[in-house]
Amino acid sequence: MDAIKQRMNALRVEADESAGKVEDLKSKVKTLEQETMQNEQEITSLRHKVQLLETENEKLEGMHKDAKAAVDESAQHGTQNESLTRKIQILEEEAEEADKNLRETTEKLRQTDVKAGHYERKVAALEQTSEQWEKKYEEMAAKYSLTKKELDDFVAEIGNI
Repeated sequence: MDAIKQRMNALRVEADESAGKVEDLKSKVKTLEQETMQNEQEITSLRHKVQLLETENEKLEGMHKDAKAAVDESAQHGTQNESLTRKIQILEEEAEEADKNLRETTEKLRQTDVKAGHYERKVAALEQTSEQWEKKYEEMAAKYSLTKKELDDFVAEIGNI
């Protein structure tokens, strides 16, 4: 019986130790379950952050693509701007040349106008001189006719004598 009592005591001690171990293990399981839950929450939170970052990354990639397109477009506009600037410069040079030609032509026109006025006065003077000569011619022709008639009359009178 002593052996049974000892054995029972040993089994009780072993059962108490096992119960203690069970309690320890239960508390460890509880702790591990809490840690697992915290880890799952952290994983969920991190997944959400990853999703937000992926969305932000897509947004930034789109902005980068737009910026790159804008830079390319800006470079193209720069080339077009240089081309248009050169065309403007050429047009300004042509306008200056045309303005210079206009001034020269205007000056030549003024000079021609002055010469035309001078020649008009000369023509008017020559016409006046011509009219005077025509009047003198007509007067002389009339005097000649009169003198010839008088001479013819005189010759006829002399012939009658």
